Amino acid sequence: MTRHPPSTRAALLSLLLLAGTALALPASAQPLAPPTPAGALATAPNFATLVARTGPAVVRVSVVGHEAVQDIPPELRGTPFEELFRRFSQQGRGAPPGASPGAPGERQRRTMGQGSGFIIDPGGYIVTNNHVIGDADRVTIELADGRQMQAEVVGADPQTDIALLKVDAGAALPIVRWGNSDTLQVGEPVLAMGNPFGLGGSATSGIVSARGRQIGAGPYDDFIQTDASINPGNSGGPLFNMAGEVVGVNTAILSPSGGNIGIGFAVPSRIAQRVVDELRRTGRVERGWLGVSLQPVDRELAEALGIAESRGALISGIEPGSPAARGGLRPGDVVMAIEDTPIRAPRDLATAVGDRKPGTTVAVTIQRDGKEVRERVALGTPPDRKEQARAPVASRDAARLSTFGLAVRPNPEGEGVTVVQVAPGSIAETRGLQPDDVILRTGNQDVKAPADIAAAVEAARKAGLPSIALQVQRGEARRFIALPLRENAPG
Repeated sequence: MTRHPPSTRAALLSLLLLAGTALALPASAQPLAPPTPAGALATAPNFATLVARTGPAVVRVSVVGHEAVQDIPPELRGTPFEELFRRFSQQGRGAPPGASPGAPGERQRRTMGQGSGFIIDPGGYIVTNNHVIGDADRVTIELADGRQMQAEVVGADPQTDIALLKVDAGAALPIVRWGNSDTLQVGEPVLAMGNPFGLGGSATSGIVSARGRQIGAGPYDDFIQTDASINPGNSGGPLFNMAGEVVGVNTAILSPSGGNIGIGFAVPSRIAQRVVDELRRTGRVERGWLGVSLQPVDRELAEALGIAESRGALISGIEPGSPAARGGLRPGDVVMAIEDTPIRAPRDLATAVGDRKPGTTVAVTIQRDGKEVRERVALGTPPDRKEQARAPVASRDAARLSTFGLAVRPNPEGEGVTVVQVAPGSIAETRGLQPDDVILRTGNQDVKAPADIAAAVEAARKAGLPSIALQVQRGEARRFIALPLRENAPG
């Protein structure tokens, strides 16, 4: 039996914890269920018929890939012993197979992994997770009846962790059908099927523990949480409702050990089906891009920004040259709607933008300086990589804002002012400010010198505001914080 290298096994387990994101839509409010008749809970649902009917369409996905391996121990690299180690190791076994030119001691090692999937079309279309197939060299599908066949990758979407495969079986294959994940209710029984730990076809039952879960996987988080046992190898398998319909794609687990502890997550069918349909048509998923960093609006920020309600998506940063920059959006703007779609939280904005194609022009309703403004923005295509992080700056020529326990100086990079000191126990410390943070704006005003902050604070106090919003950059991340204007404010 072929064994996974230890690093590969660890990677496969960690992938289950780092599953992809979803095109998030807010979970709709659920109606109250009618009272359960007395004695109805005494009879547990019988899943045998459901398993017999859906099991033939659930498959095992086996993957063979490769990864670069550096044979030279890290402690020897860059020392006189590196070349000696390389020559000795090659004399002992010959040149490493697949060694990369110019990379002494590096070779390609074969990796293997397994997951699950399910057939949605008699012609051989199979849904699984993107993290199951990764950068596979070869993907093999094993049907419930033991037949094996090579699969081609039709397309994959890392953002939602969904992938679509295709096999040629020479005959119609058994299928399962999509269900409506929006109708799921917390407490409803569900069935998970797949290939846990490579054991082969297995079924586990549980209930829907929660809907609309955000687990930090990305801007489109919107997972179904279930206590049906999901383990490594279950990734990509279906989550069924009691009608035998696929309501989710098992994707991630929360576990310190890598095994099931009763907290598993599935991509809702509403999201997965949309992605699969687009992958089938074009082989990829196109999403609109605005080019902003977002954060929620809490009560303090709402007061500091002059907004009546703690809702909307606060733009904490805008990428230079992005659609948002070209469309007139600014840091400090709070997006309240895209076209006629209300925005209550950053996830709503990510969804509204991601659901539209690049090139689409949208009306963006924002709150700016206490007024409603409407801008028209042409969405772009997401870039492949983000800007490089800003380099830290030295600490000198500081000006003090003693009320807040804060010392700042002009930023030699030319934008904003740099925090050089934060007094222990001060207002600035309780709000999370740190040395080397760069303060870029106060509200909607650019900061070019320490005096700009002092002037903005004085103006806010005269206006009777309880706090002032500062846009802060740390590394490549930007966000707003609400800095209370009263002295000795509690944390």
